[in-house]
Amino acid sequence: MPEEKPSYEDARAELVEVVQRLEAGGSSLEESLALWERGEKLATVCQEWLDGARERLDAVLGDDEEPDD
Repeated sequence: MPEEKPSYEDARAELVEVVQRLEAGGSSLEESLALWERGEKLATVCQEWLDGARERLDAVLGDDEEPDD
């Protein structure tokens, strides 16, 4: 069963936690790599949400514009 995509807010909050854990140090190399990989996935999820929002805004703004004659 595929993993459900978290909301932007949830992904961003978890990403902040991951970054804080990486910055704090004290993790093994393996743990740090796992955190880094999770952070990359969360950053991708956030970017996908932002790209989708931009597309929706562009579509709405494009619909509101009248052609120049």
